[in-house]
Amino acid sequence: MSLRTAVLRLLPAALLLLSACSESNTKTETATSAKEETMATTADAIDSSKSALPATAKTAAATPRPNRLTAPDTTYAQDVALFLGGQQPSQHSNLTQLAATPAWQAFAQDQDKSWDKYRATHTTRMTQWAATELDSVHANSSTIFYPFSGPDFLNVFTMFPTSQTYVLMGLEPVGSVPARASLANPKLFPAVKASLWSVLNFSFFRTNDMAVDLKSVELDGALPLMMLFAARTGNQITAIRPVQLDAAGQLQDAPKDTTQAPDPKSVPGVEMKLRGPDGQSKTVYYFSADLSDWKLNARKAPLEFVRHLGPLTTYVKSATYLMHKSYFNQVRRTVLRRSRYILQDDSGIAMKYFQKGAWQFNYYGTYRRPINLFAKQYQPELTTAYRDTLRKPKALPFGTGYNWRQTDSNLLLARRLVPLAD
Repeated sequence: MSLRTAVLRLLPAALLLLSACSESNTKTETATSAKEETMATTADAIDSSKSALPATAKTAAATPRPNRLTAPDTTYAQDVALFLGGQQPSQHSNLTQLAATPAWQAFAQDQDKSWDKYRATHTTRMTQWAATELDSVHANSSTIFYPFSGPDFLNVFTMFPTSQTYVLMGLEPVGSVPARASLANPKLFPAVKASLWSVLNFSFFRTNDMAVDLKSVELDGALPLMMLFAARTGNQITAIRPVQLDAAGQLQDAPKDTTQAPDPKSVPGVEMKLRGPDGQSKTVYYFSADLSDWKLNARKAPLEFVRHLGPLTTYVKSATYLMHKSYFNQVRRTVLRRSRYILQDDSGIAMKYFQKGAWQFNYYGTYRRPINLFAKQYQPELTTAYRDTLRKPKALPFGTGYNWRQTDSNLLLARRLVPLAD
C-alpha cells in the first residue's frame, strides 16, 4: 500500500501529522522574564506532532543557501514559473532544453493531472461560489490582506480574482527566483510535487515538510511557489522586485549589498507584478514577518504598512487559530478596524472579538468543532449560529481549511455595518 493511500485512509488522524498552517519552522527568541508564544512557536508545536523526518532530509534542510534575491529578467521569471508548474516555457527560453528531458515531461504530465483534479474539485466550484456570494465584495475589494498566508497566492486569487493588490504575510523566508542550476537538479520535481500535494488535496500547506522539500533543491522561500501559482492561475509575471519595509512601514527597494547587516527593524519582502487573465495589472506583496504582539512591539513595520493601504478585505484560512489568542491582539485589532469585509474559516478571528451590532454575518458550510489538534478553540457561538433555523447557513460546495472535506468545511463572511475606524 502506498504512503499516500495509507495517509488518506488514516485521516483525520493524519491531520495531526501534517503541518497545518503556512508558517515555517523558524525558531523565535523568548523574553528573559517570560516565554512568549509566537507564530513560529505555534508552528513548531504543530510540526512536533509529526513523525520524524528521514536523516537525509534533515541534513539537506540544514544546508545554508546563498541569498540570490535580485531583480530577475522578467522573461526568465515567467519561464521559471511555467517550468516549475509543469507548463512549457517560451520557445526561446534557456529552459527549453531542460523541458525536453523525460524527467520534466513526466513531471509535466503528472502536474496536469493534479491540476485538472484540483480544478474539478476546487477551482471551478470556488470560482462559481465566489462570483455569486462575493459579487458585492469583489466590487469593493481592490486590496486583499492575507495574514498567515505563506506562499498561498492560489487560494486568495481564486477567491478574489478581480482585486488589484494582494498583501501576503507569513513566516517563510522571502526566497528568490531559482537559478537554472537549481532547476536542473533531478530532485526538483519530486520536491515540488511533495510540497504541492497537501495544498492541492487538503487546501493547506504542510509547513515543516514543505520547508525541507524546497530547501533540499535550493528553492529558498515563498517566492518560487508564488510564481508557480501565478502561472497556474493564468497570470503572467511582468516584474519581480526585492523590497523591504522600513521601521515606519514604508516600502523601499531592498538593499543590493547583502554583505551589510540588515536594519533590525526592517521587514524583507518581494513585489511581484502580474498581468491577469483578463489583461488587468495586479501587484502581489509577500513579507516575511512574525505577527505576534511580542515581535510587533519590536518591529511595527508590517502592520504600519497594512494600516496605510486604505480599506481592506481580509482573507484568513488555516491560520492555526492564532488570532483567537490574546498575544495576537495587534494584528486582530488591525483587521477588525481596517476591513470592510472579512472572509475566514473558523481558524480566523474568534466570534467573541467582533463588536456586536457592527458586523453582518453570512455563514457557509458546516461547523461542528475543530480537529483534535485545536480542540481548545471550539466556539459555542458558531455552533449556535449554524443551528439557527431562521437564518440557516448556506451551502459551501468545496472543501477548505483544516476540516478539508466539503461536508465538514466552513466559511464566514463578515460585512462591516459601521464606518471604518480612523
